[in-house]
Amino acid sequence: QVQLVESGGGLVQTGDSLRLSCKASGRPIANYAMGWFRQAPGKERDFVARISRGGSSTLYADSVKDRVTLSRDNARNTVYLQTNSLKPEDTAVYYCAADRTVGASRFARDYDYWGQGTQVTVSS
Repeated sequence: QVQLVESGGGLVQTGDSLRLSCKASGRPIANYAMGWFRQAPGKERDFVARISRGGSSTLYADSVKDRVTLSRDNARNTVYLQTNSLKPEDTAVYYCAADRTVGASRFARDYDYWGQGTQVTVSS
C-alpha cells in the first residue's frame, strides 16, 4: 500500500508559478511510475503529466506541456510538479497518483494509488 500526500497548492494570480509536491509513504516510489491529474468543478479528472520509475521519461498533456515540469526524487520518496505561467483555466484540484505497471498511461483508471488532492486556484 502506498499513501500519497499532495501539497503546495494555493491561490495565485495569472502568470504566477507553483511547485506542487507529492510525498509518498508505505513503499518506495521507485517501484512506481507517478502521475498528476487535475479535476475542475463539474469536469472529469484529466491527465496532466507522468514520469517513469527512474525519472528518465516524462509525458505531458498538450494543454500544459510548455508550462509544466515533472520531476522525482526517489531518495526522498517525493514527486514534484512545477507549474509556470498559470492561467485561470488551470484552476482545479490536483491529484498525485502511482502506477505499478510499466507504460505511458494517461488514464486515471490505470493508476493504483491516489492522494487526496491539493487545490490550485488561479485568479484573473
